Amino acid sequence: MTQPTPTRREPEADQPLLLDAALALAARGWPVIPLRPRSKVSALHGETRCPRAGACAAGHAKPEQRATTDPDRIRTAWGAGAFNIGLATGPAGLVVIDLDAPKPSDPPGTLHGREILHNLCASLGERLPDTHAVATPSGGLHLYFTALPGTQVRSNQDILGRHIDHRAWGGYVVAPGSTTPAGTYTITDDRPPAPLPAWLYARLTAPPRIKAVPLRTPMADRGSRRAAYADAALRGEERKVASAVEGERNQAVVQAARALGRLVASGDLDRAVVEEAISRGAEAAGQKPYEYRSAITSALNWSIRQNSGSRRTA
Repeated sequence: MTQPTPTRREPEADQPLLLDAALALAARGWPVIPLRPRSKVSALHGETRCPRAGACAAGHAKPEQRATTDPDRIRTAWGAGAFNIGLATGPAGLVVIDLDAPKPSDPPGTLHGREILHNLCASLGERLPDTHAVATPSGGLHLYFTALPGTQVRSNQDILGRHIDHRAWGGYVVAPGSTTPAGTYTITDDRPPAPLPAWLYARLTAPPRIKAVPLRTPMADRGSRRAAYADAALRGEERKVASAVEGERNQAVVQAARALGRLVASGDLDRAVVEEAISRGAEAAGQKPYEYRSAITSALNWSIRQNSGSRRTA
């Protein structure tokens, strides 16, 4: 597959094309939202700047809730600028498998998400049907599937393997026609999306690997002041996460993971215990696994890496 050639046109030159692309998606019954020009970030206001008016009169409405198929609303929005297009996958009844190419920072030999998915299919004796596909400017591929009737899949990442995300409820994909500095999202197979295979649905909705379970006192056999400090820190961070209010929950999860990651690096806490405690706090605050799991993993990895020199010798 040939990677799209990067575009060098000014964003305003793309405005009519983006409007047409947004209208074409809406005609298929796929709700859209405007993204910032040449970007993958929503152009809609965030929760902290919500005017609590219009669509948000009853409370902040997320981009997924504000996505539309109304041609008049789309013409008004894209008439104001050369916005990229976000496709709200959940309301569209879609599950999109996002197969990413290896990043420059990945170890040599890292496989493309497409190869990882192929290997998974081979190991299970399964196959994927031909379906609607979109090439991304970074060399990735989006595979579109229709959700199974009566089911709901939540957006998440790394469920099928490294460099494989999926977007459904709670997310959106950058739609074809959108352009970034790296190039344009381009349809490579325009057939209608195939139904999501039942075996793939089962994999995507399997229970998360990180589970909230009753708290275990870490390193209790040490009987030392340091063990007591680590235990108090663990409980304290869990309480902070559990008491976080809407709009601050993700930040609380990240801060807790970074704080406790120092104690994982020093050998005073077990990583699995930290993951369990923060997960339990996040769920107590009302978050779902897809909302907190990747944040815990990323923040812990960062903190452990930054504090790896603090590990004490036995």
